[in-house]
Amino acid sequence: MRILAAALMSLFVLIGLVSPAQAALPSWPNVKSGATGDTVRSAQHLLRHRGYDISADGEFGPATEAAVKRFQSANGLSSDGQIGPNTWPKLIVSVKQGNNSEAVKAAQVQLNRYGYNLSVDGDFGGGTHSAAVAFQSSKGLSADGEVGPNTWQTLVGGSGSGGGGGTYSLPLSKGALPRSEYDDPHHDYPAIDLPVNNVPAYAMVTGTAYRINEPSGCGNGLRIVKSGVDYIYCHFSSWSVSNGTAVTAGQRVGTTGNTGNSTGPHLHIAIKISGTSYCPQNFLLALYDGRTPPAPSSLPRTGCFY
Repeated sequence: MRILAAALMSLFVLIGLVSPAQAALPSWPNVKSGATGDTVRSAQHLLRHRGYDISADGEFGPATEAAVKRFQSANGLSSDGQIGPNTWPKLIVSVKQGNNSEAVKAAQVQLNRYGYNLSVDGDFGGGTHSAAVAFQSSKGLSADGEVGPNTWQTLVGGSGSGGGGGTYSLPLSKGALPRSEYDDPHHDYPAIDLPVNNVPAYAMVTGTAYRINEPSGCGNGLRIVKSGVDYIYCHFSSWSVSNGTAVTAGQRVGTTGNTGNSTGPHLHIAIKISGTSYCPQNFLLALYDGRTPPAPSSLPRTGCFY
């Protein structure tokens, strides 16, 4: 039967009934209590669109779980409170130019994961239409500008370009800063200061997170350890993970701020191996560009500060 199904699928692709892109859509993710990030935020906007009075804060807490269970029960689904491959297809809402809704906000949040830098205002105008067409073209989808089932699945199931998961992730949403900010020198040692305030910060890599509390230095910070490398964040206004927590790339780990020894709101990023600081700029630029970053040990130790 599998051979017959594969043969039929090949025939459908050949005669144009199914496109190769449609045959290779990414899997729907499974998000549940404790999850954070833009995919949770999109799900919350979709739930709000359907009348559930919850905050779209990117935090999958008790209120979101309860809303999911009510939605599942109302739609004949198993009420497990998790948004997985059976729930997503019923939760999504097709949106197109001219619409104005919470569902449009959900689509805009997803498009921003891929670097389109849209205002999340719920207004499906020309900018959102152009971004949808560009995204669809880049993924081999029908480029009609309508965010329908296949486009939703590709948006939500893909890794995005920061704040979305995968092997690596930018520490900020790609729309938070232009690329030019990621190659700036630091003022006195290998590191970088990214000028943002009160925005989500994400794990660059999968590893173990340890909180830093240094009122006269890093402030509320975080150290993510992976394979002997420390990826350091400083000056959070708040943490999103507990001390010693295992985190995955793209998971929200804090909110940027101005704590500790800081002259203004920013996110300080450093990469250290055995206490030695390495310049993070090339690592971050690769993440911004969607490339596999260089090994931390290959990064320079001079030339990125003045």
